[in-house]
Amino acid sequence: MKSATVTSVTTINPAEAAHFGAMAAQWWDPKGSSAMLHRLNPVRLRYLRERIDAQWHGDEAGFTPLAGKRALDVGCGAGLLCEPLARLGASVTGLDAAAENIAVASAHAAQSGLAIDYRTGSVENLDGATFDLVTSMEVIEHVTDPAAFIAGLAGALAEGGLLILSTPNRTALSRLALITVGEGLGQIPRGTHDWDKFLTPDALTELVEAAGLRVVDVRGLGFSVAKGFVLSDDTKLDYFVTAVRA
Repeated sequence: MKSATVTSVTTINPAEAAHFGAMAAQWWDPKGSSAMLHRLNPVRLRYLRERIDAQWHGDEAGFTPLAGKRALDVGCGAGLLCEPLARLGASVTGLDAAAENIAVASAHAAQSGLAIDYRTGSVENLDGATFDLVTSMEVIEHVTDPAAFIAGLAGALAEGGLLILSTPNRTALSRLALITVGEGLGQIPRGTHDWDKFLTPDALTELVEAAGLRVVDVRGLGFSVAKGFVLSDDTKLDYFVTAVRA
């Protein structure tokens, strides 16, 4: 396992990096400031597994559908998604803007016996490296230039690869749930979201297509009082987008 730092062209917002880096020590605490991410992770993984199986037609009952494949998680935080991807068999690279997050991620992976290549930096500076699976969950709303960010993700996608994104929709519901209630009641750290930076599915699809990719699935991420976060046909709160090369 190694850590590398890259600089130069970037879509990183330094204020956003500092905001999330300040929470580094609590990323792996299911009751800490990242508690919401812990509740989101099972649904994310359910969706990822569905799209992975659809793309590569693997054994749906197998435990390592990503064996022999390279995965990149952009905006990985302290590795909440990287570690499950590694357990699914992938050779994983985790990229984050905050060095504090990468330090915590590296330490946790070592404790877990997982070899994950963690790097501090921006997707624009991967020096031509490509990956079979590129993920970026709840990140695009925090970058300085969404179009350039998507172009960077597309550039990191190998032929035959799969890009999977998630982000809040720009609706009255997302403002109420994530900002008014979520941040207002302390369930999400205050200042995490700027509603004006949220993207609708149509807007995100346009950015993905402009980067030379083709959207193959859009799925809602909803909330049920009985079940918690669930996959849904309703995209008004949050949603996933899956794309491949056009």
